[in-house]
Amino acid sequence: MPARIEIDDLLSPQLSEAQRQAIAAAQANPMVITEEAVLGAAQQATGLSDFGPDDFHERLRLLIDEWNGDTRAYALKRMFLFGYAVRYATNRLLIHDYLKQHPEIHDEVIERPIIVAGLPRSGTTHLLNLLGADSRLRSTPLWETYEPVPNPLEPPREDGVDPRYARTAEKWEMQQASSPLSAAMHPMEPDHFHEDIELQGPDFASYNFEWIARSPRFRDHYLSHDQTPHYEYMKTVFKLLQWRDVQAGKPRKRWVTKCPQHLEQLPVLRKVFPDATVAITYRDPVEVIQSAITMIAYGERMSYPDIDAKGLLDYWSDRVERLLRACVRDRHVWPAEQSVDVPFETFMADDMAIVRAVREKAGLPETETANREIADFIASHPRGKHGQLVYNLERDFGISPAELRKRFDFYFEAFPFVTRPDSQ
Repeated sequence: MPARIEIDDLLSPQLSEAQRQAIAAAQANPMVITEEAVLGAAQQATGLSDFGPDDFHERLRLLIDEWNGDTRAYALKRMFLFGYAVRYATNRLLIHDYLKQHPEIHDEVIERPIIVAGLPRSGTTHLLNLLGADSRLRSTPLWETYEPVPNPLEPPREDGVDPRYARTAEKWEMQQASSPLSAAMHPMEPDHFHEDIELQGPDFASYNFEWIARSPRFRDHYLSHDQTPHYEYMKTVFKLLQWRDVQAGKPRKRWVTKCPQHLEQLPVLRKVFPDATVAITYRDPVEVIQSAITMIAYGERMSYPDIDAKGLLDYWSDRVERLLRACVRDRHVWPAEQSVDVPFETFMADDMAIVRAVREKAGLPETETANREIADFIASHPRGKHGQLVYNLERDFGISPAELRKRFDFYFEAFPFVTRPDSQ
């Protein structure tokens, strides 16, 4: 893989024969997603039928209606979305059943978690990885967030590998085969520390659904409803995972998690996790937007006959603005004794200094073992390991960085420590 990667066919993808065949095969067998099919597939996979509180139906129906209404999408895209919905519905059944069997899970306490919040592509994943390398903390690996509870109907593998782990590894291999630059954009190995709102997926909540398909109606529903119940649902899944750890003979550990969504849910985050330490990352929004929409555009090459560059720019410029306006409005709810501001350039210049600042604020003593674990992680995960993408916002999306940046004057004014490139 070259050190610098430029996608010269971003808006007019040159697909391989295998990619074209996959699209054609799906087109030959088009599907319409229905709620009955999603829930029925989950019930068949688990042998269970009790989904718990039924408020999720409204959100699931809204998603399905919006997905089916996307007439530009290839059938392959709808197959992908159907699989996503079935996985979440399956997880909902398994989680609810597990809680019924073990009501004592609700007595677990999630004590003083460390939570990273910040714009997408602003260093949140890197900070989580560094903090999570410390074995004193408990994080959420991708395979476990994708399937928090094992399916009792699924037999163990002969090689002893958890079927959930194996399934996630196979999906990552398939993704790399179909989208070779995925690793350079956002690695998704099974052990990759994943965003905690994946655990809201079984409640058919969170802004995560916007990343898999632009969903303005679902977005508006999400933004107009109190997200506290869904954060409580996520917290309950944390309790379930913690209880399972204890039952397996593992010690209780403090959690370290992250998600950009928290940036616009800071009051809810404080209500649900009042004793948390929160690290908030900051970065030039233009850098964030061009990275995000380039990644999404590349990921959509097998989903649409052409890439809607303007639609991506408009949707995600608006979405990032909403995230940042909420942060400006609510940043004060997290007091200084429980929060750390992390400017992107400062973090990239000395990431261990930021790790130490977060640990100190969280009351987590520095140890040689923890520092060695983090150093080992850094050594095995060098920056740019899979290549560095080169972005061209004006060529690909028709707007200059300086012009787009004007939209975010309010953000730079509220947080003057954020570097503004066109003012240097």
